[in-house]
Amino acid sequence: MGDITDRQRSTGIDLQSRSIRAVTLDVNGTLIHPPRLFDIYTEVLTRHGIDVDPSELEPVVRLVWEELECSVRFGEDRFAAHPEGARGWWGRFADRVCEHLRVAQPSRFAKSELYDRFARAEAWEIYPEVPRVLDQLAASGVRLAVVSNWDERLPELLDDLGLAASFEAIVYSAAVGAEKPHPAIFQRALELLGEPPSLALHVGDRRRQDVEGAQAVGMLALHLDRHQGQGDLEDLSGLLDLELSAPALK
Repeated sequence: MGDITDRQRSTGIDLQSRSIRAVTLDVNGTLIHPPRLFDIYTEVLTRHGIDVDPSELEPVVRLVWEELECSVRFGEDRFAAHPEGARGWWGRFADRVCEHLRVAQPSRFAKSELYDRFARAEAWEIYPEVPRVLDQLAASGVRLAVVSNWDERLPELLDDLGLAASFEAIVYSAAVGAEKPHPAIFQRALELLGEPPSLALHVGDRRRQDVEGAQAVGMLALHLDRHQGQGDLEDLSGLLDLELSAPALK
C-alpha cells in the first residue's frame, strides 16, 4: 500500500476527523479492464474483411476515444444523445477507428459483433484485489454503489462478472442522461444510497470525471492510478480501515 501521508495530502482527506458510510466506484480502470481489447478489434475486423495492423490499433483506439469524448457536452450522455443510442455511438467509434487507420469502413455486421463482444464477461477481467476489498468494505458496514459513464449493457455485464451483488446501486450515465463529472450522476447514487455527500467517497481513475466531479458535489474523492501497476483498491481498504476506526463513525 502507498504512503498514507502522501495520499492524504493529495486528496485533502483528514483521516482522523472524517468518517465514510458510502463508497462509489468507477468501473473501467477501477474494477475491471478489457485486456484483449485490441485483439478483439483485430479479430472482428479481420473476420469481416478489414485488414488492420495490430501495432497501429492501440494508439488509434485511444486517440478516437479522446476525440469523441471531447465532443460530449457537459450535462449530456454520449449514448443517450446519439440518435441511434449506444449501438449507434459505438458504431461511430468503429467508423472513426477505421478512418484513422485508412482502411475500409466496417459493415453494420462488424459493428454489431464488436458491440456484442464487449457486452460479454469474457471480454473483461476483474482486477485481482477487487472482490476481496468489496467484501471487506461491505463487512465493515460501508454501502457500495457504482458510478460510471457507461451504456445500458453495464448492469448485465456486472452481473455476469459476479460483481453486481456487491452493490446497492448501479448508476450509469445512459440511464441518468448525464456523464461524470456532471453532478446529476453522483447525486443519483447518493439518493439511492440515502447518504449525504460529506460521508461518501468516490474512487476512480480519471481526475476530471471522477475526482473533480465527486468533489464538486461535496464528496471525498480518491484518484486510483493503476498505471504501470501503481495503486490498487488495497490502498482504499487501508485508508478506510483508518477512517472506520475513528469514533465519529456511527
